[in-house]
Amino acid sequence: MTADLRLGLNLGYWQRDPSDATPLVQAAERLGYDSVWTAEAYGSDAFTPLAWYGARTSRIRLGTSVVQLSARTPAATAMTAMTLDHLTGGRLLLGIGASGPQVVEGWYGVPFPRPLARTREYVEIMRKVWRRDEPVTHDGEHYPLPYPGGAGLGKPLKLITRPLRPDIPVYLGAEGPRNVALAAEIADGWLPLFTLPERIGEMYGPPLAGAAPDFDIAAMVMTLLTDDVRGALDAVKAMLTLYIGGMGAKGRNFHSDIVARMGYGEAAERIQALYLAGRRQEAFAAVPDELADGISLVGPAGRIRERLAAWRASPVTSLLVMGPRDEDSLRTIRDLVLG
Repeated sequence: MTADLRLGLNLGYWQRDPSDATPLVQAAERLGYDSVWTAEAYGSDAFTPLAWYGARTSRIRLGTSVVQLSARTPAATAMTAMTLDHLTGGRLLLGIGASGPQVVEGWYGVPFPRPLARTREYVEIMRKVWRRDEPVTHDGEHYPLPYPGGAGLGKPLKLITRPLRPDIPVYLGAEGPRNVALAAEIADGWLPLFTLPERIGEMYGPPLAGAAPDFDIAAMVMTLLTDDVRGALDAVKAMLTLYIGGMGAKGRNFHSDIVARMGYGEAAERIQALYLAGRRQEAFAAVPDELADGISLVGPAGRIRERLAAWRASPVTSLLVMGPRDEDSLRTIRDLVLG
């Protein structure tokens, strides 16, 4: 059970319209939100908008939810993280994730297999870079340093710039039990995308058993403050339709897998089959209302207040709300969550 939830704002992907969420981020900072988060897939990157917002704020922490491993080498991510952490006075929370085979192999042109082993090596190298104890070497299978082969002239190097913090917090975006266990072992926090608060302990109790006492479970939660409950649930269902149906290949969709582990296996199979057949409206209709309601916080303030009890009774330590787009909504959500 979480005595006090931290509150963050997850902006998701940067979009051209609106192109600048600075007023919203500044409002969140004024209202006492702990953090703001950005994302990337195969459009905008996560670091650039975060640097933009970091330059226009002074206190709110800045998270990536998530940076894709295959987009950059471990050293490149470590350099970018170190730079942004310096420029923002030590406010970075570095969320990373393996993504999926369609994006990794189709967009970045690198192999996807063994994502957990790659993640482990990636984090090890970044922490070596930030510590600057000695020139960085690594004898792992996926990211050997120096590179064995090529011109044969590679040499171990040490980061030129001394980091502001040698222990920048690392979060893992993870859905499967083994990946969550890895987060508990090597990271400072976990970024679950879909969470049923009543079942998170049952689903992930053993994988989380080894987590440190200050391990942060920062759940992304669609939060829509509105009197139109039906419309809000439909918005959540539309998001679930895309992720369950289209964000992954048939037989290899991590979002569909997690929904199945929540107890909605038959629904997940039907949603994906309909979506891949081009019957998207039927796929949308196949998303159970109780699933959409369970993973979100939607409706008028009173309804959200009641639903927050389940989150407070869960192991979740931070709520990263997705959806608010005005200061009044941010204020009401702040009052509901923080009191």
